[in-house]
Amino acid sequence: MSVKVFIDGSSGTTGLRIADRLAARPEIELLSISAEGRKDVNERAKVINSADLAFLCLPDAASKEVMPLLRPDVKVLDTSTAFRTDAAWDYGFPELAGQKEKIKNSCRVAVPGCYASGFISIARPLVELGLVPAEYPFSCTGISGYSGGGKKMIAEYESPDRPAHSKLDAPKSYGLGLAHKHLPEMQKISGLAHTPMFVPVVCDYYCGMQVLVPLDLTLAGSTAEQVAAGIAGYYKDAATVKVHGLNETLPENGLYSNAMAGTDRMELYLTVNVAGDQMMLVSVFDNLGKGSSGAAVQCMNLMLGLEETEGLE
Repeated sequence: MSVKVFIDGSSGTTGLRIADRLAARPEIELLSISAEGRKDVNERAKVINSADLAFLCLPDAASKEVMPLLRPDVKVLDTSTAFRTDAAWDYGFPELAGQKEKIKNSCRVAVPGCYASGFISIARPLVELGLVPAEYPFSCTGISGYSGGGKKMIAEYESPDRPAHSKLDAPKSYGLGLAHKHLPEMQKISGLAHTPMFVPVVCDYYCGMQVLVPLDLTLAGSTAEQVAAGIAGYYKDAATVKVHGLNETLPENGLYSNAMAGTDRMELYLTVNVAGDQMMLVSVFDNLGKGSSGAAVQCMNLMLGLEETEGLE
């Protein structure tokens, strides 16, 4: 028996990647809508209400506009920032403690932001396990390929008119006003008392991401061994998250941000200095995979009672 699925916003980067993942799955029947219908919220709502599950791959305002028109029993996965801190929605990171069961039984799931996924994968276990106090002054740096900026940024980086040598050749830090749109979920889902300080960086490669979180062990009140054991135990049964050993030899003596490009998995690396008082915790994944469409499909599988990793790379 097929499951009817509709992707609202299927022409965007995330929507296209979800459609690609579902196209080859015989148990999924993808519903369509006319070009005119895409512009009419009532027509979109009509198609969604005929589906078993719908992905909303839309700007925040468009997601908020259509939701009041939907049946409460239609399963919805929203990929925008509109509902990620809404108490009526479940957060779509199945590897967090207790979250998989919530997602399985939910009709409203908010897919995490890409940078937020990397940060929360590290900060949430630390706070939840009592390895770091909720008041700890977290900071992090995120490095991403340009696909995370959507169609406009992709077009800019891939333009045939781009000069041979331009500013786009170099990494660009942004969000320096410390008000990035992922910050509210980073704080809430991690259980932090304060908003973390976060600087994102975009670079001249298509996809892949790493999020680096430094940890002052003296201030945290834990040892590197306690942190490493805690995080390893937290994710020991995780379907898509792998934790490397403390100070495990790094590939090529470092971590390339595109190392997990093309996958729907996440890998965590933990290093400590010789003095044993400073750690660096790094989450490496694909911003288009575990950072968006891969995570969305993983949640869909759980909501529909299918194998969690079906259709994932």
